[in-house]
Amino acid sequence: MDISKRAKQIQESPIRKLAAVAIETKKKGIHIYYLNIGQPDIHTPEIFYKKIKDFSENVLSYGPSDGLDELRQAIADYFSKYNITLNKNDIIITTGGSEAVSFAFTVIADPGDEIIIPEPFYTNYNGYSSISNLKIVPITTDPETGYHLPDISEFEKKITKKTKAIMICSPNNPTGTVLYEKEIRELGELVKKYNLFLIADEVYKEFTYDGEKHFSILQLKGLEDQTIVVDSISKRYSACGARIGAIISKNRVVMKSILKFAQARLCPPTLEQIGAIGAYKLPLSYFKTITAEYQKRRDILVEILTSNKEIILKKPKGAFYIMTKLPIDNSDKFAKWMLENFEIDNETVMVAPGAGFYSTPGKGTQEIRIAYVLESNKLKKAGNILLKAIEKYNSLNL
Repeated sequence: MDISKRAKQIQESPIRKLAAVAIETKKKGIHIYYLNIGQPDIHTPEIFYKKIKDFSENVLSYGPSDGLDELRQAIADYFSKYNITLNKNDIIITTGGSEAVSFAFTVIADPGDEIIIPEPFYTNYNGYSSISNLKIVPITTDPETGYHLPDISEFEKKITKKTKAIMICSPNNPTGTVLYEKEIRELGELVKKYNLFLIADEVYKEFTYDGEKHFSILQLKGLEDQTIVVDSISKRYSACGARIGAIISKNRVVMKSILKFAQARLCPPTLEQIGAIGAYKLPLSYFKTITAEYQKRRDILVEILTSNKEIILKKPKGAFYIMTKLPIDNSDKFAKWMLENFEIDNETVMVAPGAGFYSTPGKGTQEIRIAYVLESNKLKKAGNILLKAIEKYNSLNL
């Protein structure tokens, strides 16, 4: 008996693949600061739980395949606060942003087709491309430039007859980069020229710093039929376990086709949708203190890491991640070594090795992704432990 090529080729997550090692480390009584996973410690808004507690129907029945009407309308109303006009028919609720990505890939491309994505990118794009039998064509960005896009000509060089879309994530996971409006507009012109789709993962749109503003592809005029947005409440409302996302497009053919995929999986979770309705009705002022807290954490971590002049790091402008190049030989080996062999006062740090955020073999081997989702004092401890671990690791010549 043999298994499928997809099963053999699908990538192991760099975010979670060291989980078993971490369990063994904890059994030794060592405390781990988890900087590997984007699980915020910000409290989920109380209204989310209240809406669920107030749910009083006697039967928890199947909901609509495209999601509850009230939630789809609440999302449309929410986007209107950013001067983006949507109606509920432009929105299909998904089981997390992950399913939205999977639906987007599956609806626009056939097996063997290509999607151009700047790397490093959210590691699970690799997984969804494997499941869909698509090929990711990477455009490499560099830590030295803060992971901003190269000249638009680099994208044009990658376009072939099999290219179906360009995909971006801004604010970016794993880099924290907020793409400039100019960069996005240039991509818009390129997809218009070649009649491609432009997909944007915008789940971190609220979290921008230093006066930087997120520019949505939904703001591009004349591209309504070519733009698809992936959305989620996971990070926006610190509700990762709710698994409520959305896919947004004004292309009626795309949305009608996605609905068929949504029908095949029946419906998204009902109770979590109920909670999400309450969250989406919160005012934009809800994000003010949260954004300020993330910016403070970012500043703490950047100050600690840049005290080592060999670490390559440009201050990110959004999300809650830092992708940085360390003066080490191999970040996979280093991350595992920290968990198995390094501690200070019975404490160590878990990070996500960088190579898993790339599609190009050999890229990211000296990089790590850090999620600054711990409160300030814990983050300071974790950052200083990381610096000392780098020094110790290099002294051992492993």
